[in-house]
Amino acid sequence: MSDSRPDLSQPVERLHENEQLKARSRHLRGTIAEGLDDLLTGAVPGEDPLLMKFHGIYQQDDRDRRADRRQRRLEPAYQFMVRLRIPGGVLDKRQWQGLDRLSRLYAERGLRITTRGTVQLHGVRKSQLRSLIQGLQPLGLDTIAACGDDSRGVVCGANPYLSKAHERVQQLARITSDRLIPKTGAYADIWHQQPTPVSDGEEPVYGELYLPRKFKVGFVLPPVNDVDIYGQDLGYIAVVDNGDLIGFNVCVGGGMGQLDNREDSYPRLAEEIGFIEADEAPAFAELVMSIQRDFGDRQDRHRARFKYTLDRLGLPWFLEELECHRGRPLEPARGVRFDHNGDRLGWQQGDDGLWHATLYVESGRVDDALRTQLGGFLEQYGGRLRLTTNQNLQLTHIETHELEQVQWRLEDLGLDWRLDPEAQAAHTLSCVALPTCGLAMAEAERYLPTFLERFQRLKAQYGLREEPITLRLTGCPNGCARPYLAEIALTGRAPGLYNLYLGGSFHGDRLAQLYAGNVDEERFLALLAPMLERYAGQRRDGEHFGDFLLRKQLLEERPLTSLSS
Repeated sequence: MSDSRPDLSQPVERLHENEQLKARSRHLRGTIAEGLDDLLTGAVPGEDPLLMKFHGIYQQDDRDRRADRRQRRLEPAYQFMVRLRIPGGVLDKRQWQGLDRLSRLYAERGLRITTRGTVQLHGVRKSQLRSLIQGLQPLGLDTIAACGDDSRGVVCGANPYLSKAHERVQQLARITSDRLIPKTGAYADIWHQQPTPVSDGEEPVYGELYLPRKFKVGFVLPPVNDVDIYGQDLGYIAVVDNGDLIGFNVCVGGGMGQLDNREDSYPRLAEEIGFIEADEAPAFAELVMSIQRDFGDRQDRHRARFKYTLDRLGLPWFLEELECHRGRPLEPARGVRFDHNGDRLGWQQGDDGLWHATLYVESGRVDDALRTQLGGFLEQYGGRLRLTTNQNLQLTHIETHELEQVQWRLEDLGLDWRLDPEAQAAHTLSCVALPTCGLAMAEAERYLPTFLERFQRLKAQYGLREEPITLRLTGCPNGCARPYLAEIALTGRAPGLYNLYLGGSFHGDRLAQLYAGNVDEERFLALLAPMLERYAGQRRDGEHFGDFLLRKQLLEERPLTSLSS
């Protein structure tokens, strides 16, 4: 076997500047603690904001106020986004209530359920960060590795019909997450103010350089592909027989992020490579992540994701490397099938007899009236909660005798309307974008209600109002809302302008194609109208919009709108 490992024996100064920062950070400590105590600025100075990402924290500012503050010679309105690590999105009632309380104390925009099934708190001030993170500890929650060059929070799909198998998959997702997070003492040192000396053996898996880039792991239970498993660096597809989890088909190399100004930057679907037994999943994830640690690009950061490592060195090389370290080859993948990649809204009963209700939450934002309604509901709710990767909230483990009372409470608080499974909103995702995301070039979450209303009116013109179409809207091309797996997607280019992608699969197993660049809302609707008209009149029974576009070859003749980057 040839050694394709990058030469990391060279001086660290020759690596990307982020690698140099990690190397001298004393296992992610840097000077974060000193920056938190600096009362002269609302920011954490210097390079430490990069290190804080490993702690689940992004330094941001209110971009709506930048120009005004600059004119008044004030520093930007600095604030922080804090992202939690919640493996599989599972919370109990006490944890949600605790998060609600902390968000009211420290966050300006409530709670936001993310597309990785966790919670973000936006608008936290520097002086409040320690109090917030210390408040998470009694809840059994943390923010470790929610960002940064490490294994991000592990996601797990929600398929309550397979209750027994789902419990086991959820358990493995949590074990995997706990195994893959950094072991540095910096977290306790900085946030809980528990002095922890730097140790040479502090990171037995990551070492001093951690990973070249983020590494995303996901578990999914067919036929629901709600986590968009083919967009994960490492994906586990559950194989279930008579309700029992047998093992997982493994897929590798997915990733959604790209740069519009680089031809060698692109989204990629993960590839299925074989089958493993269920109990091997946590150790297998560490093995795959370690290969990426050793062979990922540490000089060109934009080519550092696992997908580029596989394309650079080849899948046969990876399988050989994997077999060498694992000691045996993978078994052949088993047959599985996906029906869709959205959430099943409304009531479902599992094979254990318990009930689950999935409530739609627009852009995952739990604020204002909704936060109050949910708070009131949970006062008398005895079940559990799950945050989904489609930004919704699932009530779980409800007994049959409780069903009527729970439904009555939902209706009484005005939450029952969120159970409409046919609404286009149920198949739509958006990222946060402006005003806080530093990468956003266009609106997403704030624009979504207006955009969705106009898209629905267009669908209604052709009798398609109740026809589900996966729709994704992001403020930049980085892919936080997984736009490249949607049937229709817009990725931000500039204020009011987006790139239009079409033709992804309703099942989440095919990439969309760039169809038109730099389109505004009027142009987007004008381009889509004739396609929807033809779809309404010429589709086959059960045929989804993305499949129809490909069958009719409607994407081959692209419009005159500029596709340049």
